[in-house]
Amino acid sequence: MKPRDLRLVPLVVVVWGVALLCVLVPTVAWGVVAAGLAGLVVLALFVRSRRGRSSVAAAGLALLLLAGGVGSALAVGIASPAREEAMSWDGRVVEVTADITSSASVGRDGRMWVEASTSAMGAPGHPTALSSAVRIGAPPMDGLDLGARLRVVGEAAVTEPGERSALVIFASETEIVVPASGVFGAAAALKRAFTERSSRLPEPGAGLLPGLAVGDTRAVSMELNDDMRTSGLSHLTAVSGANCAIVVGGIFWLVALCGGGRAMRALLALVGLGGFVILVTPEPSVIRAAVMAAVGMLSVLLGRPSAGAGLLSLCTVGILLADPWLAATPGFALSVAASGALILLARPLAGGLGRVMPRPVAMAVAVPVSAQLVCGPIIALFAEQQSLIGIAANLIAEPAAPIATVVGLLGCLAAPVPPLADLLVSSAWLPAAWIATTATTTARLPGAQLLLPAGVGSAALVALVSGAIAVVVIRLPATGRGPRAARGFAFVRRAGAAVVIVVLSLSGARILLDGPLATATAPGGWSIAACDVGQGDAILIRSAGTVALIDTGPAPEPLAACLRALGVERIDLLVLTHYDLDHVGGTSAVMGRVDAVLHGPVSEESDGRLLDGLARAGARVDAASAGQHGMLGGASWRVLWPQRDSVAFPPGNDSSVVMEFDGEGCPAPSTSATSRPRRSACCSAQPDWVDTTWSRSRITAVRIRILGCTRLCTRGRRWSASVRTTTTGTPAQRRSTCSKPPARRCCARSGTAASSWACRATSCECGPRRRRDDAEGSAVGGPR
Repeated sequence: MKPRDLRLVPLVVVVWGVALLCVLVPTVAWGVVAAGLAGLVVLALFVRSRRGRSSVAAAGLALLLLAGGVGSALAVGIASPAREEAMSWDGRVVEVTADITSSASVGRDGRMWVEASTSAMGAPGHPTALSSAVRIGAPPMDGLDLGARLRVVGEAAVTEPGERSALVIFASETEIVVPASGVFGAAAALKRAFTERSSRLPEPGAGLLPGLAVGDTRAVSMELNDDMRTSGLSHLTAVSGANCAIVVGGIFWLVALCGGGRAMRALLALVGLGGFVILVTPEPSVIRAAVMAAVGMLSVLLGRPSAGAGLLSLCTVGILLADPWLAATPGFALSVAASGALILLARPLAGGLGRVMPRPVAMAVAVPVSAQLVCGPIIALFAEQQSLIGIAANLIAEPAAPIATVVGLLGCLAAPVPPLADLLVSSAWLPAAWIATTATTTARLPGAQLLLPAGVGSAALVALVSGAIAVVVIRLPATGRGPRAARGFAFVRRAGAAVVIVVLSLSGARILLDGPLATATAPGGWSIAACDVGQGDAILIRSAGTVALIDTGPAPEPLAACLRALGVERIDLLVLTHYDLDHVGGTSAVMGRVDAVLHGPVSEESDGRLLDGLARAGARVDAASAGQHGMLGGASWRVLWPQRDSVAFPPGNDSSVVMEFDGEGCPAPSTSATSRPRRSACCSAQPDWVDTTWSRSRITAVRIRILGCTRLCTRGRRWSASVRTTTTGTPAQRRSTCSKPPARRCCARSGTAASSWACRATSCECGPRRRRDDAEGSAVGGPR
């Protein structure tokens, strides 16, 4: 790699930085333009007054940097008035006419989400001309294809600064005014036929195949999507640079097999890549991936692989000038970083790994390793999970990815010939099933992922570890280095080795403590345990060796870690009080390990699907109602609430399950808050006091307080000497959980009761509290 190959990198840094500043703080865009233009004038005068070659070269570089910064700020400034006018409709019901600019994806709330560009927006029945980018969530329906024109009526919510869409619209009425036509209509028809043909195949693999071949992820289940993310294979489920590279590589190989030269291979690969982009939908993320794949193809055409860095920089600048909002998009940063890693880092890593393994194997390993090392810090900025199994999972799954993509793509194009299409799609199913099985298997391995709080601190930590691994593996040639440089690099290698040793030691200790030694830090005679699951509840009660679990928290990973630490293998009784995400989100951690389930009233289809999954896994499922009773080991339990078939209290918090546990290993409840409690068997040491208060008022309230109970204390964060759990409260107290202005306006207009406000990720709506399925958006297109 020569220094001149990196000379456009400063331009990328300046354009990216200015674009990021302007999209996050749009009010400074025109100020940046003015300052940049003034700087350009001053530099132009400086260049005219100087004749030295070095001075002119430095001034020319400065002129280029200023021009790039001015261009990105100007693009934001020109688009800002229309965005501000669109954002003025925040929290109001609007009517929008818009053209779809992306493929549709299914969010966790069950809606179909698309990106669109508006042509008119306004009050229902009175829209006026306005062009702005929006994200629309509509009920599931056919026809939401690229190029279709929609008329939508729904509540609008403003997005966070830096998002490409100015508004998110929750559609209540959706009408397709003009369906997709031309090449986009033909591509949509081919994809529909391919998805329908794939759906007739068995799982695993049937839902994943359209995502691998044509980027249609609507058939990918949420569970598989999560497993793909945990295993580091999520880049295969949607159209990414990997998909485009596979298409380009397949065309290169086919043309070479037919005797075509380098120019012919590159030209046909470019044509094939354009057709692939049209087929899978030319949305910004697909165009970005295609451009990155074209960079590598162009470097091969020029016969200079080292020119890839300059071409990558040039393409990045061009994309940012066309769409500055990509500067704040994690997907764009990951795409550029992965492409840069393959160009700059993969070959040196392969050289270092080649000392201990065959050269072809070293190159195969270096590709995912380089991408993981560079993308890891960026992922840590936005996500809480770092995949530790990603490199191994990619090595296992990658051989099947080209086959599934190329054969599946041919099956899609062969739709007019059904027998051939059936044969090709069935052939592509096997590698797709291999990838799906790899994802589900590796994602469930102990230590498959590391949870870190998203932010700059975690990104810096991951960058330190990634850099240490890189300098330890890479071996630079000794020629061309002076003694001082050699000593400096040796010092850096020793420091990197020290960091790697510390990380491996801590990782080994963590694996032991989460695995064979998991129960070593937990108290042996515990009776009640409150798992540290973050927001939400997951409380365990044990009596005579039998265990009850009250709710499962918001995610399966913290609950699984808690169960391992306590040595709990089987749940005799699972109680799901209600279906908010922070109470049932971790249910997958106990699937197949539950004997009996008691649950609150079911109100939505997603609740029934959750219970059906538990029943299929072998659990006996019953609806809880007041008066039910049973035994848990040596203790008895009794359901106090809700009343069976009650119409006064709707499903949700007001109908949450309330239970009383009494007997061996459980605190004995007193009849009032002022009564002096009896001594409890839950702790071998005498507690300061144990008080349980039951209230059967119109809003049922339960408060359990356990103070000074040494059986609940340990050195880790999973336990607390003071446990306070309040399952319900007054309407006024619950109203504070949704404080966003859109909800206040919405509920004030509709007259909805305060106790039924709901919080969403991007807006508030009148209705039940946030639920498991709509608390998070789709990984592709839903609200975040």
